[in-house]
Amino acid sequence: MASGMTQEEFAEKCGFARTYMSRVETGGANPSLDAIHTLATALKLPLSAVFADL
Repeated sequence: MASGMTQEEFAEKCGFARTYMSRVETGGANPSLDAIHTLATALKLPLSAVFADL
């Protein structure tokens, strides 16, 4: 992971199960806007950066 954390560490930081993180990463799960906000916060990114290239 670009942040230097393992998927398991990142999932724990976000309060998500590692299996859920894996599904989000592979496109097997569609995260809610709340979950996307949590991910952006954990990565120290503004929420607008997550949607910048859409």
